[in-house]
Amino acid sequence: MMVAEIAGGSLFGSMALVADGWHMSTHAAALSIAGFAYWFARKHAHDPRFTFGTGKVGELAGFASAVILALVALFIGYESVQRILAPIAISFNEAIAIAVVGLGVNIFSAFLLRDDHDHHEHHGHHHHGHHDTNLRAAYVHVLADALTSVLAIVALLAARFYGWMWMDPAVGMIGAMVIATWSLGLIRSSGMTLLDMVPDPSLSSRIKEMLELNGDRVSDLHIWRVGPGHSALVASLVTDEPQDPSIYKARLKGLKGLSHVTVEAHTCPDHEHLRQPAD
Repeated sequence: MMVAEIAGGSLFGSMALVADGWHMSTHAAALSIAGFAYWFARKHAHDPRFTFGTGKVGELAGFASAVILALVALFIGYESVQRILAPIAISFNEAIAIAVVGLGVNIFSAFLLRDDHDHHEHHGHHHHGHHDTNLRAAYVHVLADALTSVLAIVALLAARFYGWMWMDPAVGMIGAMVIATWSLGLIRSSGMTLLDMVPDPSLSSRIKEMLELNGDRVSDLHIWRVGPGHSALVASLVTDEPQDPSIYKARLKGLKGLSHVTVEAHTCPDHEHLRQPAD
């Protein structure tokens, strides 16, 4: 449907339809990337070349597609401004027909996703929260698509019956803004993971609290995301009496999503100094 909307919009002169099609593509891309990332991760699960596993494949693909979609948003915005300044003829019958079918596809998809969700509730099969949030996110995306389809239909009808030709490119601009917002958000979140930024500052302070027992001090702490819902951790402790790393790791029990945990303990420098015989 997305291909039909982009092709139809270009062919029949409607920017609103092109923007609607590209907005659909943002969600089609997100789903395809998730699918590709799962497949790639499974295929290379035991490949030793990936030190921390293949969890970032999805982030890399997301980053790349978000950059492409940011360019698409710029193109749609530019083209829409051009058409507000110099309107071109729109083949209304065809454009409206495609927009209506697009809306139908979105409503049908929403019905499928919604139905699936209710179905689980009724039969008492409570899946993991994760499964539900994915479903709900997909449902919300489809509703957002339906909304841009409605806007496209309204713009085309207004242009057709009231001669408000600017309505079509104006809705095209709204679509461009929606796509731009989505892609910038994705560039930011995937970029943070790709650059090993701390996933959650509150997690750092929580880990410090859990490790700093009996006068032990955390001297160095690195947390970064290695894949969806998984973070790696490297910590150095300064302590009076260094113990086996397993003891420090045990203090972090109960923290979900930590993989590749490395903890090392050093003797306090002041402590060493005190032990040395006085000159």
